[in-house]
Amino acid sequence: MKILITGGNNAKALKLMKAFPSHFVLLADYGDVPGIITEKYAFSSLGVLNKDSIAHILLNFCITEAIDCIIPLHDYELEPLAKSAVLFGEYGIQVLLPDADNVTDYMDKEGIVFLHFAVFIHGDCIFSSEENSALKKLSSTFNGVFGYNNADDLKLFTI
Repeated sequence: MKILITGGNNAKALKLMKAFPSHFVLLADYGDVPGIITEKYAFSSLGVLNKDSIAHILLNFCITEAIDCIIPLHDYELEPLAKSAVLFGEYGIQVLLPDADNVTDYMDKEGIVFLHFAVFIHGDCIFSSEENSALKKLSSTFNGVFGYNNADDLKLFTI
């Protein structure tokens, strides 16, 4: 599986790679990005940032690069991608975010620093940075990467 993580120039994106040891991860960001390619990961540029056409830029990039799953880390990508998740799905690309109706409920507007993060796919916690995590199985439509200090208060892991 080929996974795209946006915000690839940020340390949070590098931390997130630990959750996908058996997949190829493409770390991408807007503007200049180092040209590094290894067996397990690579860096790539998404081009010039245009917040008005984020979903279009990312869909085009995902199709061109044969991406199977996208994890957006920039806060300005969350709502456009959540709203476009069905379109991405038609191309076989999973957008790892909560449903568009609920995405704003999980946005971190206070800039909290999280001790831990967890990855949920279809309600199952597939990775947690905390050993012996108390995270429970959630709704089968629950997807995303969440930061937390307390397992009862999940917020999207963004930059």
